[in-house]
Amino acid sequence: MWRPATVVTTRSAGSHGRILGLQVDGWPGNLAGQHVDVRLTAEDGYQAVRSYSLASSGPGEVLELAVDEVLDGEVSPYLVEDVRPGDQLEIRGPIGGYFVWTPDRPEPVQLIAGGSGIVPLIAIARAHERSGSSAPMRLLYAVRSASDAFYLDDIDRLAGNGLVIDWAYSRVAPPGFARPAGRVDAATILSSTYPPSLQPSVYVCGPTGFVEAVADLLVAAGHPPDRIRTERFGGA
Repeated sequence: MWRPATVVTTRSAGSHGRILGLQVDGWPGNLAGQHVDVRLTAEDGYQAVRSYSLASSGPGEVLELAVDEVLDGEVSPYLVEDVRPGDQLEIRGPIGGYFVWTPDRPEPVQLIAGGSGIVPLIAIARAHERSGSSAPMRLLYAVRSASDAFYLDDIDRLAGNGLVIDWAYSRVAPPGFARPAGRVDAATILSSTYPPSLQPSVYVCGPTGFVEAVADLLVAAGHPPDRIRTERFGGA
């Protein structure tokens, strides 16, 4: 079922992304970690559909999603560069029941994001905070450089409310940062995530190559594959 969605807010995310607030009348609510399909229709009738994770969850008719621009993409450049409050999109969802977190789960939660893969994990971290859950939660956020990070304000606020934050920079690390720039490796997993002995549920989201590499590192470190949930994306 496609629903009309009106853009009500926009703001920048990182160096080449955008966060959109969408008013969707009759929205049934969604769980943290779910996503939606977004459909654009051109004047000549051509349509393009892409999937985007939601940064929002729970009841309410204003949804939030964040888009990272892919320069040769078909949809993301429009959503990042051109869309304005008052513009109309179409939304289908909520979609997905695998990559979700609910407050009734008591085990520790390890979140691992690559780039804009932070979006559904922010939804999970926000839901965790709202629920008052006592389950420990930790986030490892891998970005190319500090300027590429999404949701810095939320991350700072959540860090002040019990979320443990670890950073990894693949290209340029901030001055004085202890870990040298480089991809997430076995040493990063060892130092910046919960150990397998704590039996955490692990959520990994990001580009396909990042997700596959991190999942392999987690298994090699001793995490059972059935406790690792992954969500990946490509160009859009």
